[in-house]
Amino acid sequence: MAGRTDAGVHARGQVASHAGDPAPAGGLNALLPADVRVLASEPVGEGFDARRDARSRSYRYRVLTEPVARVFERGRALHWRAPVDRGALDACASLLGGRHDFTAFTPTRTAHVRFERDIISAEWLDESTGVLAFRIEADSFMRHMVRTLVGTMLGLAAGRTGVDAFGALLQGRPRAAAGDTAPAHGLYLEQVTYHQGRLTELLRHDYPRAR
Repeated sequence: MAGRTDAGVHARGQVASHAGDPAPAGGLNALLPADVRVLASEPVGEGFDARRDARSRSYRYRVLTEPVARVFERGRALHWRAPVDRGALDACASLLGGRHDFTAFTPTRTAHVRFERDIISAEWLDESTGVLAFRIEADSFMRHMVRTLVGTMLGLAAGRTGVDAFGALLQGRPRAAAGDTAPAHGLYLEQVTYHQGRLTELLRHDYPRAR
């Protein structure tokens, strides 16, 4: 798998690889549960590994900000009832670009030995009326990293701390200095990108994607 996700996290653009000839997508889908579908199964270069050869990964975290929860967003977005300072969210996202130390955004007990990550892009989007989405692309991610970033930013935007404090967290502060970890059900693995070539073309499928 190109990206390992916690239980409850969704994936719109997961990529998997295996040795041998490609298994037909239809045959794979006949064996999979109804909420998992293979969109395409194609041969790639010998030695390709979906995880190790990935250039970057993109995640989206969806937040419903309306006072009343929506039935059809249950299990698909975090229902956030506290006030949201959109300017504070945008200011935090603007600090994320580049290389930072994300020690504060992953559990203390971890197998990670490298805590720096290169953030290619990060922004808050108005996905639809009442729904905000945080989208981030990086070379790689640590466990709970996106969810803790979201939980910390939402806490800040509710008036619990300031943007300067968020910037300090990107300098390798301990986990206790950051905010709560947002629930898994709002998070989506959106896309995995590879170097240009046949594989990149194969991944350009027309599947539903939030904008």
